[in-house]
Amino acid sequence: MSTSSTSRTHSVTATFQVTSWNEEKIYTTDDRTVEISGVTYPARGFSRADVAYSYQGDVTGTGTLAYLLTYIEGADAPTAGFEAFEGSIDGHEGSLVLRHNGFHNATGVHETVEIVEGLGTGGLAAMRGHAEIDLAGHSDDGYP
Repeated sequence: MSTSSTSRTHSVTATFQVTSWNEEKIYTTDDRTVEISGVTYPARGFSRADVAYSYQGDVTGTGTLAYLLTYIEGADAPTAGFEAFEGSIDGHEGSLVLRHNGFHNATGVHETVEIVEGLGTGGLAAMRGHAEIDLAGHSDDGYP
């Protein structure tokens, strides 16, 4: 994640783990399904997932993401969401909101995550920044 404050711009490094994932199907086009990493999803449709994360490294804390995911068999399927983060980034304590925007497909998840200005508190109140995330496959040990 690249972050900036009024006085500097730099990069931080962290890993994260999914600590919970509760997904509910909202709409399906038909009854067809696909299996992704051992889980059955609609071949075409969308769902909402409530996801909890834990972060370690230069970013330490927890996040709660309200996530909307589309499913389009054989194609890039858009994703979007907002995450409430509480913890520290590069030693600055507080909370902020992250906007997730991207897609997933058969090879992984590809997203841009941006800090939403005006929703931070404490040492994160004025922080700005973004991260590019490219994940392939499933990990029980966390993601870089």
